[in-house]
Amino acid sequence: MALRASKSSSTNKTRESARSSSKAPNKATKGRAQAWVPSASAASTPPGRDPSRRARAGEQAKPAPKRKVAPSAASVPGRPIAKVPKGLAAQKERAVEIFQKLQQLHPDAHCELDHKDAYQLIVATVLSAQTTDKLVNKVTPALFAKYPSAKTLAAAEVAEVSETLRSGGLGMYNQKGKNIVGLAKGIVERHGGEVPRSIDELVKLPGVGRKTANVVLGVMWNIPDGVVVDTHVQRLSQRLGFTKETTPEKIEPALCKLFPRETWDPLSHVLIFHGRRVCFAIKPACSACGVNELCPSAFRAENVGRKNRPPR
Repeated sequence: MALRASKSSSTNKTRESARSSSKAPNKATKGRAQAWVPSASAASTPPGRDPSRRARAGEQAKPAPKRKVAPSAASVPGRPIAKVPKGLAAQKERAVEIFQKLQQLHPDAHCELDHKDAYQLIVATVLSAQTTDKLVNKVTPALFAKYPSAKTLAAAEVAEVSETLRSGGLGMYNQKGKNIVGLAKGIVERHGGEVPRSIDELVKLPGVGRKTANVVLGVMWNIPDGVVVDTHVQRLSQRLGFTKETTPEKIEPALCKLFPRETWDPLSHVLIFHGRRVCFAIKPACSACGVNELCPSAFRAENVGRKNRPPR
């Protein structure tokens, strides 16, 4: 009996020793970082690549957010995509139809630069570059009160003119002050102070391009020598499918080819009015547009905050 008790006691001590040794840290590894054992997903990582932190932590990578896609006209119930006809005769007919509808939508379309004569209009048009007509209209009353004619403006100091523009809140006042003084000198020296009525003579004046010349000729004397292509006319010409050209120099002859000569001046006004009030550069109001059934770009950008691109 004593022998059996001794063996049992020895066996129990052996078991307790084994348990305590398994719990105690190994002296050889105490104080060292435990080696990382790769998971199944990390083990499948190609050699030379370190698995991501998310993979180490056992997390799943979040899927990339879906990119917003502009809805097409076809995605709007009952709105088939308008197509531009191939033949020139059909394109002209369609263009005139759009123009007539825009005229009905904007019967009061006109040049929104305040002016009393050709001198004031040409100066205001030059000042309107890269700014709004509303801002120009805030500046010109004080400007024309100081310099009521081309002769008085030509004799003025550029610094004084620029200060007048600056005090009125107009940007780029130094450059624009220099431009309109140079313009006035050209009018005085070449034409005795009178604004010429020829596009060839107008574009020779400092700071005057075809856009400014067409504005003056069309508004003051109803001389249709071309189409005014500003940022609104350029944008709408592309969206409405009148042309795929991207520069004013190429857009103008394309429009002149599509539209009758007598419509060139009013065409620019209705396009500018429509661009300012409906067909905005960002988020155009296609639902409120009276020509959306004829526009190949309709509803492509109305519901997303990005610019509407011309049809390709």
